[in-house]
Amino acid sequence: MRAAIFAMMLVPASLLAAPLPETGKPVDIVLCLDTSGSMDGLIDSAKRKLWSFVNELAKVEPTPTLRVGLYSYGNNTYDASRGWVRKEVELTTDLDEVYKRINALKTAAAGSSEFAARVSKYALEELKWSPEKDGLRIIFVCGNEPVDQDKDVSLESVAEQAKGKGILINTIYCGTPTHLDAAGWNTFASKCGGKSSNIDQEGAKAEVAIVTPFDEEIRKLGTKINDTYLWFGTKGATSRANQLAQDGNAAKVAPGAAIERGITKAGGLYKNAECDLIDKMLNEKDFDLKKIKEADLPDELKKLKADDREPYLKKKAGERSEIQKTVSELSTKRAKYIDAERAKQQKLTGEKALDQALRDILKDQATSKGLKVKD
Repeated sequence: MRAAIFAMMLVPASLLAAPLPETGKPVDIVLCLDTSGSMDGLIDSAKRKLWSFVNELAKVEPTPTLRVGLYSYGNNTYDASRGWVRKEVELTTDLDEVYKRINALKTAAAGSSEFAARVSKYALEELKWSPEKDGLRIIFVCGNEPVDQDKDVSLESVAEQAKGKGILINTIYCGTPTHLDAAGWNTFASKCGGKSSNIDQEGAKAEVAIVTPFDEEIRKLGTKINDTYLWFGTKGATSRANQLAQDGNAAKVAPGAAIERGITKAGGLYKNAECDLIDKMLNEKDFDLKKIKEADLPDELKKLKADDREPYLKKKAGERSEIQKTVSELSTKRAKYIDAERAKQQKLTGEKALDQALRDILKDQATSKGLKVKD
């Protein structure tokens, strides 16, 4: 009993009586990535920049319910009857699963058809989009070559379908804005009520990482926060392994990706309520630990007496809360440092990175839905 009381003393009082977090509007975002032979730079950018983009979404107030979906297309190893389009991930809150699939993408060894209209059509029709009218629902189609290659599905029909569903289709052309093909991508986005941008995917490979004085501490905390997870149920072990695997993937891709992932993991968009007891407790109104089957509990709780389990759970939640607070403060300082350095770099190159192109469009479209985006 004394152990239980002591554990309770370690938990911030605000956490014990904290109300459930305010639920923001649903935000559904689907990435459609060209995996034809010329798109190694795009896939590499997606691996390096996904977490940076997610962190931009974390600036939306109140924190939205984010789901991300993923398609790949333009790969001649895919099913020809589907126009060489493959659905990778259904709209999900499981960001680790999305990142896992991005890291598994391979570009085609030879030339193939790149049907931007077809991948957009499948994304519109196959995914379980949020039905809430005031939510933000966006598709980003990223690729190059002529946008109107698909002779069976017209860009006009896709645009009409997107507008009918209230889903915005934006395009990211991987090339210079003066290229002849760029105009077609701009027109497609405009017809869909969306916006267009361009990136230099080859230049992105040589992008100089901006190192800040706050990186090492964020990296350490991004690893430390893993120890606060209490994985449970049938998905617990798999989710624990996937979290570690995606930590490894981010670190392997680039140091900056690992830092951005650490910031994401400490933010409100990284949720694992289906398999982490702390997220379940913080996001479920009628949470009751006693209703969890003994067999589904994590080993840490099985070893404790029944009366000691909830205090332990709240103690771990308190530890996570402290890490999140510290990372939030560090990431704010880091962002200001990077903004200043990036402004200097862009004056020299004039080019945008993938995350920058995505977030510029996102900020404008979120504001149009009445969502507040912090600077």
